[in-house]
Amino acid sequence: MTLPARILGPLVAGLCIATPALHAHAAETPPRPGTPVGMAPLAPTLSLPDAGRSLRMTYLSTDGVTGRGTVPVTAEVILPPGEAPAGGWPIVAWAHGTVGIGQDCTPSLHPYTARNSKYLAAWMKRGFAIVATDYQGLGSPGVHPYLDTRVEAYNVLDSVRAAVNAVPGLRNTVMIVGQSQGGGAAFAAAAFAATYAPDVHIRGTVATGVPYFTPELGAQLTAAAHAGRAARYDPLVVYMLYLGASLAARDPAFHPEEAFTPRAMAAYHAASTTCVGDMEQKIKDEELTLPDAMQPGFPKALAPAFAAMAYPTLKLARPLFVGTGTDDHDVPPMLQLSLVKAACAAGSTVQAHLYKGLDHSQTVNGSLADSAAFTQAVMAGQPVAPQCAPVPQ
Repeated sequence: MTLPARILGPLVAGLCIATPALHAHAAETPPRPGTPVGMAPLAPTLSLPDAGRSLRMTYLSTDGVTGRGTVPVTAEVILPPGEAPAGGWPIVAWAHGTVGIGQDCTPSLHPYTARNSKYLAAWMKRGFAIVATDYQGLGSPGVHPYLDTRVEAYNVLDSVRAAVNAVPGLRNTVMIVGQSQGGGAAFAAAAFAATYAPDVHIRGTVATGVPYFTPELGAQLTAAAHAGRAARYDPLVVYMLYLGASLAARDPAFHPEEAFTPRAMAAYHAASTTCVGDMEQKIKDEELTLPDAMQPGFPKALAPAFAAMAYPTLKLARPLFVGTGTDDHDVPPMLQLSLVKAACAAGSTVQAHLYKGLDHSQTVNGSLADSAAFTQAVMAGQPVAPQCAPVPQ
């Protein structure tokens, strides 16, 4: 479902109307990252099953594109039912997967998918409140800088700061959790936290379908795509088109014809406004594979976007859980396991799990039992058994 601009505009504008208390707070101190500037009830249809208080929040986050100044970003804050425990509810900072780059794709303006509803409801039953950022440019002015790890990290971390400042009953004890694009956002938030937000008390990170890109892995991926030309649908095409459309909106030096073939141009132009479900269907209908869609020079043309996907460090201060499906075609296991290997080599405590026969989406809920044990350990301050070379289970 998409929302037309005549509906989206008033909704987004409404989020930026500060309550008197928040307005007074903003008047007393200069705006800074993590400052809440607006709050409104979240419709029950947009919340989670059996949730308690549910809100849509607007907050300020550092502009991750420029690295300076602040921009408004929207998020959901969903509390479990009942009274908060002593000290408040701990927080799951949820980083969502790819939805698209257009305003109509903003997660907080749509109901959760059945998969994500089941997943986040399970975290809520574990006793966590959910703080779910939309990311810069989704639900707020400007373009969404797709897969930009600095943008995603700042948004995740500042959403926690804002929620703790504005919503009673929350505790600054945080699990960062994400899938797909959000898996990368979760890793990035953990990587940036030590320097950007040491005040956010992270206990651990849980990520599934985590993207990881280096030039060497890109070359391997391209070679594999050409070797498998018989495939009629390649989800990586969707992500490449979003990368290109997002880059074009903020970099006048980008020339799409240097990255995409004439056959892919219609899909490229559609990527700016088409949300992920419809985009996937378009690529399936047109049977676009990477060799069909990408020019030989696409790595150079998209180099700024690929550079923005890099993590600032692979050494995380807190333990990391990674769940990977052996049948993941959206973020190939080769990429995810390369990240596990690199993070382990850098000195991170990584517990990696490989799920036999599960695809990109199935791994989300397929990993719940293992992530529960991991979470219980890190929340209790207990050591986590590293697992850097997972075997299919």
